[in-house]
Amino acid sequence: MQPGDLVGLIGSKGPELALIEAINGSRVRLRAGWDARSQSVPLRQLDLVAPLPGVHEPPVRLDQSPWLLEPSVLASASPGRRDLGAAWLLLVEAPPEEGVSLAEFTELVAGGDSPAARAACWCWLHQPEQHLFRWRQGRVHPRSLRDLRQLRHDRHRQALEHRRVQQWHDLLRQRTPLETSDLAPAQVEQLQQLLAFAGGEIEALSDPELRRGLQQAQCAAEPGPVRRLLVDLGQWQPHALPSLRSSVWDQGFTPALLEDAEGLLAQAEQDQPGDETRRDLTALRSYTIDDADTEEIDDAVSLEPLAGGGLRLWVHIADPGRLVASGSPLDLEARRRGTSLYLASGVVPMFPLALAVGPFSLRQGQRCAAWSCAVELAEDGSVARHELLRSWIRPTYRLTYGDADALIDMAPPEEPDLAQLQGLLERRRRWREARGALSMEQSEGRILCRDEHAELEITDPSPARALVAEAMILTGSVVAAHAVDLGLAMPFRGQPVSELPPESELQSLPEGPVRHAALRRCLSRGCTSAAVSPHFSLGLPSYVQATSPIRRYADLVAQRQLAATLTGDQPLDAARMGELLEELDPVIREGIQISREDQRHWQQVWFEQHRGERWPAVFLRWLRQQDRLALVHLESLAMDQAVRAPELCQPGDALTVQVQQVDSLSDLLRLEAR
Repeated sequence: MQPGDLVGLIGSKGPELALIEAINGSRVRLRAGWDARSQSVPLRQLDLVAPLPGVHEPPVRLDQSPWLLEPSVLASASPGRRDLGAAWLLLVEAPPEEGVSLAEFTELVAGGDSPAARAACWCWLHQPEQHLFRWRQGRVHPRSLRDLRQLRHDRHRQALEHRRVQQWHDLLRQRTPLETSDLAPAQVEQLQQLLAFAGGEIEALSDPELRRGLQQAQCAAEPGPVRRLLVDLGQWQPHALPSLRSSVWDQGFTPALLEDAEGLLAQAEQDQPGDETRRDLTALRSYTIDDADTEEIDDAVSLEPLAGGGLRLWVHIADPGRLVASGSPLDLEARRRGTSLYLASGVVPMFPLALAVGPFSLRQGQRCAAWSCAVELAEDGSVARHELLRSWIRPTYRLTYGDADALIDMAPPEEPDLAQLQGLLERRRRWREARGALSMEQSEGRILCRDEHAELEITDPSPARALVAEAMILTGSVVAAHAVDLGLAMPFRGQPVSELPPESELQSLPEGPVRHAALRRCLSRGCTSAAVSPHFSLGLPSYVQATSPIRRYADLVAQRQLAATLTGDQPLDAARMGELLEELDPVIREGIQISREDQRHWQQVWFEQHRGERWPAVFLRWLRQQDRLALVHLESLAMDQAVRAPELCQPGDALTVQVQQVDSLSDLLRLEAR
């Protein structure tokens, strides 16, 4: 090749004609295409179409080239279909081993050779839809009949695939509910990719075809927009939690486990091993106190007058271990879950619901198996005497917190127990506070899901709630102290000592949420361990959570450790207890994360429903002052939220908060404070 030659190249726009301007080693400078673009390419990428006739010296001026072609000239020189077909028949009957040159091919199909005819033939040979001939190393080869049939078959298949892809893209673009049974396997696979991406199971959509489909649907390849698209397609529930997908709580109970549960329901009224040693406490007036919609009732309280004039406080805890044997399928499933999951829409139980709300619960008027903790308090609130035993109780009253508050407030002569219990447990609380326990009671707001609608529920502190909370803390401290005395391994709950702000600094802050935020900021995270350690904010030398065995597996483990001391069985040692707690820790953390994500989502839904409103707030503290990101307490909602706040805010400053941006499907909430 030399300057002035007419060449062909496959560029970004397909086959193009070009004139060589200059050759420098292995690279060539060209004027390419009808717009004569200056371009530099490797020499090996060019096909010689027609050499410049005659002898000349470079450089060649383009306006002196003998073939300044135009599209109209090229079109008129293009070979006809009949001539091309005849040429193929002629060549395929006796195909030349090395093919024919471009000049020979042009002679054959055009009846003569000219630069325009050669250029037209070269362009035609490089059209994607041309399938009669191959262009190989600058020569033309006829395709065999077998090759043509295979090529046509492949192109037909490609056309069908293209039509399928286009139909799928049309479905995405239309954003109307679709039936997965109507989709091709490849489309189902892409739909599964979208679901996995929306659910956080994969981090990116790597399929180029799928990304093109999203572009046609005007959907960004981001989790929020993809979830919105899936909602429109009827493949994603608007309030589905990505973190809940494929989790242990999302899988439900297998038919075999439900069958086992039915078997335990049938056995509940039959005598079980150890029942003969249970103490009969059914004569005590026992009170269960819970929210109105609580179904898993795992604790009750009683008061027993003593002959010497004192009072014995009883805390009764449900005993699911009576029916669920350690290592049984239901026990292993409960261990796999670690805890019941509490969501805005309801509870996902650790045990099958029929058991959790049935024979496991302390049901009013029925004889129920329980673990009972008897405590006699000294005048200063310390534990003078205690006893832990398995029992039978018969709950007398099933009260809501409102019912219990009324009984505590009125203290009727015929029902004095709750008021007396409240006095005893208040004495115990003062004892803990004298040893450093922190009291941070305040109203707490939570968003609940009612018929797919977000509703705000505010829980205010009350005497009944304080009574129940203190009774549970007392039981946990008694179980821990009992275990320490026996050298019994337990899932001890501890919290490291924290350095709190000086008292003068705390007193300068407003009481309530602002002061509580200053305290919480200093506290260390609690931990569960087989080793005994103090619990700083509870003011206790040791503590075990042991009062919710229906909904926390570690509490059931604590009960089994106590049972071993009564039956003579071998309890878990500290090493095995540590291994079990390490096994439980990841799933418990996962459950906490899912519950937080669920509440965050429903808060976003609630703010979507109230995006035009404004709420009074009080500044708590800076989260990232350089970004003006702060934590505030929304007083009318009784909840803390992160907001963008003015630069010079101080704890206690009054603010007004409004929604700047919210999108629950994109997990987005931005609040602005002024």
